[in-house]
Amino acid sequence: MAIDQSIIWYLIVGALLLSMSLMASLLDRLPISLAMFYLPVGYVLGPAVTGLINVSPVQHAELLTTLAKMALLLSLFTVGLKLRLPFRNPIWRLPLRLGVLAMLVTIPLVALAGVFMFNLPPGAAILLGGILAPTDPVLASDVQIKDVSDRDRIRYSLTGEGGLNDGTAFPFVMLGLSLLGVPSATAYINTHAMLHVAWGVVAGLVGGWFIGWLVGRLVVGLRLRFRLALGMEEFLGIGLIALTYGVTEAIHGIGFLAVFAAGLAMRRIESTNSGLQEVDPDQRQNVVHIAPASHKEKVATHPAKASAYMTETVLGFNQQLEQFAEFVMVTLTGILLSHIGFSAAGALLALLLFFVIRPLSVALALTGAKVTSLQRRLMAWFGIKGIGSLYYLVFALQFPWLAPAGYRSSALAPQISSMVLTVVAMSIVMHGISSTPLMDMYQRRRRRQKTP
Repeated sequence: MAIDQSIIWYLIVGALLLSMSLMASLLDRLPISLAMFYLPVGYVLGPAVTGLINVSPVQHAELLTTLAKMALLLSLFTVGLKLRLPFRNPIWRLPLRLGVLAMLVTIPLVALAGVFMFNLPPGAAILLGGILAPTDPVLASDVQIKDVSDRDRIRYSLTGEGGLNDGTAFPFVMLGLSLLGVPSATAYINTHAMLHVAWGVVAGLVGGWFIGWLVGRLVVGLRLRFRLALGMEEFLGIGLIALTYGVTEAIHGIGFLAVFAAGLAMRRIESTNSGLQEVDPDQRQNVVHIAPASHKEKVATHPAKASAYMTETVLGFNQQLEQFAEFVMVTLTGILLSHIGFSAAGALLALLLFFVIRPLSVALALTGAKVTSLQRRLMAWFGIKGIGSLYYLVFALQFPWLAPAGYRSSALAPQISSMVLTVVAMSIVMHGISSTPLMDMYQRRRRRQKTP
């Protein structure tokens, strides 16, 4: 008697989640990331090995886009909540340089490689650059700041970069699609393209900040004055993400930037209200400890702790969801790679990206910056690719592409898909293996030299 397909799904999901629950502490002791475990599991579940799950990046692009967008929005908001230092602090120049300048160097270099090394048409090459330029805010957790008091330059820079460049890459993805004949992307090649992009960025950042600030102030005010809006921080975080993204997209802003800005705004309310503008860099503790259940209402309505309690509880819940999102999306990456296969061109591009393009773009972006040579090299190495690249890939696959004369349109989507998935897989493995030992080495040198 054959087993129903839905039962197989329950068995797979249940076995995987229980395995991770039982093995998490063991994996934490090993110099590997959790993503390195999820990826081969997904590959084994896919058609290349067992065939238990078969998901096509083209046929299931709409569903995959929705899943990847949810994971990315959750992560961008969480990144914003982690970045506590005020904008006047000079450390903010580093993530801005990496998130904007380094990306503006990366995209044309990847596009040039696409045209001259891999024989891609210009539109597909620019699209490939836009897909692979963002660094990942989900998979880079091992090299991001660990708590809101962390002021380490590497961790702060990579965290901020992951929040910024997933949004700023959007216009380049749309430019590539417009050159591939996608009608909905034509606004990015007409005479008003620059104004369109500028409005998207400004509306995203300003709109997201305003909504995050407004909702945060409203909740804190209701708690302090009327003892209302207590609890349900889980609903507050997810609701703010959805509202911010929806409103910003409705006015043609870049929703990813808006959600990141909303997280920054909520954290800014906390840092201002708690009166702790600067935190001792050697203190690695949260601003407020989560109170026992019997005291939660008292802490949530305390004048000095209300905003901190709100922000920390939202952050804690989001980080738990982020772990689940990482599990789902990396496992799906393995399944997709199992479906479409590894790419030799993708492997070559990954090596070029990790060892030439990323170091060059970081070197140019950090020219004149106050960082040590070791910090510069580590920032160059940890340009981790992941959920952001996967999102832009499946987003682009929702549309039919028209290749110029001399290229087969039907071959472009599989070629780009295989290349991107190979780069992401290699990033998961190479950066996953190296992140713990390299960061441990860096911390030992930092303690000896007392480097900021």
